[in-house]
Amino acid sequence: QVQVVESGGGLVQPGGSLRLSCAASTTMYNMGWYRQAPGKQRELVATITSGGTTNVADSVKGRFSISRDNAKNTVYLQMNSLKPEDTAVYYCKASNPLYTYWGQGTQVTVSS
Repeated sequence: QVQVVESGGGLVQPGGSLRLSCAASTTMYNMGWYRQAPGKQRELVATITSGGTTNVADSVKGRFSISRDNAKNTVYLQMNSLKPEDTAVYYCKASNPLYTYWGQGTQVTVSS
């Protein structure tokens, strides 16, 4: 069983920054971040392949960036210029052609 562990969430004021980290217990081809706000469906935030190809949602493009350290099986989500509407539980997803694994989620709250 692959373990996927997120960290870095918390409370931040509007305009602030946070960096989320997600570590997988083994190499995974595709890693990424999704988020789910109360009463809403889970949505894609950003993904990155082991080769570095990224996909970033339009709603966060220009504010969020995704990167990964393949040696550490870790993906990062740098979130800048945070808005109250970014408040959600952020989930890390790690996948290869056969399997998909989710982390337990980390809460991000943007509020003054």
